[in-house]
Formats: sequence, C-alpha cells, structure tokens
Amino acid sequence: MTEVAEAARAAFLNPYRHGFARVAVAVPRNRVADPVFNAAETIAMYREAAGTGSVVVAFPELGISAYTCDDLFHQAALLDACEAALQQVVDASKDIGALAIVGLPLRLDHRLFNCAALVAGGRLLGVMPKTYLPNYGEFYEGRQFAAADSALATEITLCGSRVPFGTELIFQARQLPLLKVHVEICEDVWVPIPPSSYAALAGATVLVNLSASNVTIGKADYRHSLVSMQSARCLAAYLYSSAGIGESTTDLAWDGQALIYESGDLLAESQRFSNTSNLISADVDLERMSRERMRQNSFGVSAHKHHAELSGWRTVEFDLAVPATVPNGLLRRVERFPYVPSNSARRDERCQEVFNIQVQSLVQRLEASGIEKVVIGVSGGLDSTHALLVCAQAMDRLGRPRANILGFTMPGFATSGRTLQQAHQLMAAIGCTAREIDIRPSCRQMLADLGHPYGDGVPQYDITFENVQAGERTSHLFRLANFHNAIVVGTGDLSELALGWCTYGVGDHMSHYNVNASVPKTLIKHLVRWVADSRVLGGEGSTVLHAIVDTEVSPELVPYDALDVAAQPGQKTEDTIGPYELQDFHLYYTLRYGFKPSKVAYLAYIAWHDRAQGGWPDGMEGEGARNEYALPAIRKHLGTFLWRFFKTSQFKRSCVPNAPKVGSGGSLSPRGDWRAPSDSEAVVWLADLETVPGE
Repeated sequence: MTEVAEAARAAFLNPYRHGFARVAVAVPRNRVADPVFNAAETIAMYREAAGTGSVVVAFPELGISAYTCDDLFHQAALLDACEAALQQVVDASKDIGALAIVGLPLRLDHRLFNCAALVAGGRLLGVMPKTYLPNYGEFYEGRQFAAADSALATEITLCGSRVPFGTELIFQARQLPLLKVHVEICEDVWVPIPPSSYAALAGATVLVNLSASNVTIGKADYRHSLVSMQSARCLAAYLYSSAGIGESTTDLAWDGQALIYESGDLLAESQRFSNTSNLISADVDLERMSRERMRQNSFGVSAHKHHAELSGWRTVEFDLAVPATVPNGLLRRVERFPYVPSNSARRDERCQEVFNIQVQSLVQRLEASGIEKVVIGVSGGLDSTHALLVCAQAMDRLGRPRANILGFTMPGFATSGRTLQQAHQLMAAIGCTAREIDIRPSCRQMLADLGHPYGDGVPQYDITFENVQAGERTSHLFRLANFHNAIVVGTGDLSELALGWCTYGVGDHMSHYNVNASVPKTLIKHLVRWVADSRVLGGEGSTVLHAIVDTEVSPELVPYDALDVAAQPGQKTEDTIGPYELQDFHLYYTLRYGFKPSKVAYLAYIAWHDRAQGGWPDGMEGEGARNEYALPAIRKHLGTFLWRFFKTSQFKRSCVPNAPKVGSGGSLSPRGDWRAPSDSEAVVWLADLETVPGE
C-alpha cells in the first residue's frame, strides 16, 4: 500500500471523521481538604484521558476540595487553595487537547456555590453552579452552599478572566459543531425536570453530571435507570461521575461509579469500589443523536413549546484540537447483526417479541376479515418456513385446527430434492393441510404462448423464464385462496424488499397479508433456529428446521447441472445481491439513521473486518459460519446495496401488501417508515461511497 493510500485509510478509520467524539469520566483518588493533591491527580488523569483521544473529560462533584468537607467549606484557607488549584488545571490545559470539567466550591456575591468549572486550551471557559441542593437524609448542602438561582451575577472573575456564570450555558467546540456540552451537578438529575432536559432542548448533545453520590444498597442500579432514561429522553449522551476512594467515611461510603450512556444505551461503566483512580472512555455518536432529534419531530415541538424558558440560554464557543489519530480504534461495540443481538438472553427476548407481533397481527387480520383459512406457498426455504410457523401459532391462538392452514409446495424447473423434501417434512410436523402442485406443465404452456425459446426446448434461462415460474406459483395461490375462501399469507422479507429481490405483482411480491415484510433475512434465520431449539414441533420438527437454516438461500428458478436430487440448490441468491448478513447491516444504518455510505462502510468495517473480535450469536460456530469482510469487499457490496435500494427497487415497495411493523425503523411500507419516489437517482450516495478507500 502506498503512503498516500495508507494516509487515506488512516484518515478514514478516524472516528472523528464519522461524527463520533471520544469522551471520558475520571474518578481520581482524592484527599479531603487537600486541593494540591487533588489538583495533581486531576491533571494526571486529564492528561491520561486526552492521551486516549478524548476531547471531554468529566470529574466528580467538588473533586478539587473533596465532597465531604462539611463546614470546612466555610474556611477561607480551603477556598483560596481551591481557586489556586483550579489555576493549576487551567495552566496544564494549555498543552492538553481536551475540555476538562472539574468540581469545586466558589465564592460569588457573598455566597458560596457548588460549581463545575470548564477548562480548555489554557483558558477558563465558564462556571456552572448547582441548581438543586439536597437537604434531606444524609445531605445538608443548604448549610454550606447557595442554590444557583440565588446568584445575582451572570459572570465571574476567576483565573485572570471574566467568564460566564450560570446554569443556562452550552459549550460548543468550533471544530466539532455537534459537540455541545451542558453540565449539571448530582441532585440536579434526581428532580422531576432536570436542568439537562432544558439543555437538550436548547441544543446540548453531551450532558455531564458531576456527582459525588454516596453508595447504599440498590443505589447503583437506580443510577443506571436514572442516567439511562435521561439520555434516552433527551436523545443525548450522558456522562455521570461519582466520588470514590479518599472521601470521608465518617457516616457514608463511596463506590466511584462512573457511567457513559447514549440515547439509553450503556457505553461504559467504571469499576466500583476501586482502591485506585479510575478512568472510563467511550466514543459517542454525535451524528446519531442529531439525526434522532431531526427524525423525531416531537423533540422540536417540545423545544418550541418551551421557547420562553430557552430564550436566556447562552452558547460559549471554544477551540478544540481534534485528534488526527486515536488509539484502539472505535471505543464502542458495533453489532455484526444489528437486528439480532449476540447476547443469548436478549436474542431470545427479541425473537419472542417479533414472533408474537407477527402472530397477533395475523390473528387480528383473520378475525377482522371473518376468514377461517390461510393459503401459503411452502418452498422448504427460510422465509416460507417462518411464515408457516406464524400461521400455526395464529391458528392455535384462535382455537382453530391447523388443518385450516393450506400449505402448497410447487416444484418448478430448478427445485432441489432437498428443499422439496424439507417442505413436505415441515408441513407434516406442523400438521397443516399439505399438497404438492407441479407448476412445470403450466409454465411450459405459458412459455410456449409467449414464444419463448424454452417452449421449443431451447435452454434459455433468462428473467422471463424465472418470472414465469414465480408468477405461476403466486397465481395458483391466489386462485386457491378464492376457491377455499382463504387469504394468501406472504412470505417475502425486509431484506428482499430493500434489494428489490422479488417478482413484481404476480410474483412473491404480492399476497393478501405478509407477516414477514419488516423482518430481515438475518433475523428470520435466528427466529427459525429459536423455534427449532424450543422443540415445540418435537424432535423431527426441530431436525427439519435446523436443516432449513443450513440450506443455501436460493430462488431455485434456474436449473443446475448436478443430477443429485438431494443436492443444495444450484442458484445462489447471494452471488447476485451480496451476502445478506452484510446487506442487512447496510440496510439498518441506512434506513434507521440515514447515515452516509462512508459512515455505513466505516461501521461495517469495525463490525466485520475481524471474525475474532466481538460476539457472535449462538448457532454460528464451525467453518464457514463466521465470515469477515475487508474494506474493498464492504465497499463493493455496499455499492450493490445502494444501487438497488435507491435506484431500481422503490417501485416495488410503493405498493406492498399490508404487513406488521416489528421494529423501530424496520419497515419499508409506503404507509409507514419509508416514503420515497419510485424514480429517484442513486448518484449522491454512490458519490459518497467513492470516498471509501478501495484498499
């Protein structure tokens, strides 16, 4: 690789290029009423965090003095020492490329405030006082401190500068426009409407809480709930600190719990009860939060509703040295299968939830229509298998016999013995009404009517040859539904709709109700495996379900040369459209967040470039089950996805049948998540893809 190519690759792999910012929370060892020692520990951890590529570093509440000083806070010697210690942090920041947020007591207007001081680039940027002072239980802050709203001044002179003072401040980095920081202190987040709620409405994306927070039984879990919900509600990152080793244990204990959440997701947590200083870091996705706020227009409505409360907010801009390179790559987990959690417990919950949504939706459709039976085509492949399982459960819930499921397997010119056998075994295990219809005679007749060469025995396997078979199957299903007073249950999945891999109108594109339309291929595979592992169909049923999961995905429309009737299908879908596991990844980040292709490729690289890194769902052991993709392969397959998704397939999605939505951002229905013109271009997406290194 040339130096130019290597430099381009290094720049591409920098998280800051893709809307991320590395943030840190530090829990230093401290000493009560020893600002010199505490400042030295703070500066050391400040440097350490910046050395990891972090641009924001948060420290505990009153960390410069220690939280447990009690009436020592009214001693002038201690307060003078705290201000001198803050000056040391400011001086140290000249050559540390990060924003530090430290806690200390400060005097203003003959009052004492519990404050957060923000420092960067050799400057004190501003000071934010605590709004809500706890005066209950073990806390008596009202004895030493004044609440923020009692301050008369909106500026403070400190460390040789006149800087903003107040709670309604947002600190914005000029070099990272989406990095907008707001700070609240401990109790502020425990009240019904925290100051950070207004800060988020005012534009803050990174909310910071300098806390001390002693530990009692169950409090750690409560902090998790509190911080998780605040970050989710505010669509923001939330950095939470708390005091650790060194605080006085006269009456209280301290566990040093530090947390980093983003929109409800835990990114990092400190080791509690540590005897040493502790630092955690994570890369927060600033673009994700911005896009979520844009997508959820109720967020903007809420901001407008509270415009009066937001009118006095001030923005403090500052310069920040964005790291050209960062150690250790992206500091957050990117799931290979965004639709399929790798954690087994969460995956089981996901499968059960999705399955119940599908079943309940079909139950409602059958009850509302007054129809007793369903017709379904059973190919012996993944999609029709899962749809058949949904039908079986729906009949059970309705108290109807499974014989009301009319299953038809319809072998064509390329149907393998394996899938045909699996179809029959599956229908037997389900206990539905099963029948085989050979569509080859009617297909030959249609091909002859069309004047197609195959009608005269010429082996021409073109798109017409394929679609005649797909159309014959669907035509049979609809007429069978008419004949039996039933509805046709569709089997096509979300991945196929995204890639346009379905035969329009008379093919697998159409049904009376499609239970799979918002379920991606990767999730369907795990849903079938989940049912198989539950053994609800008995041992033989589980065996055939596992065999179906292991079968090559194929439309089985083009004949293959092998004569072995038990062979795998010869026509491989993924040879044309790319690996489903990778295309589902591309679909998720394109549909759910609207990320640029370059960012989607970056995330795909992080998730897929090394099979040895990260977790894998159960059942994906063994040779060939765990794939990895280099950046050139990701770029190639993403190009296929972008062309098919944005350029060639929307007309099919503009008229899909009714289907239940099972996940957030997981539907391509024109009546739901995705409304797009059928004749748009893919130019801007493909142009952005060109910025992805080709080697």
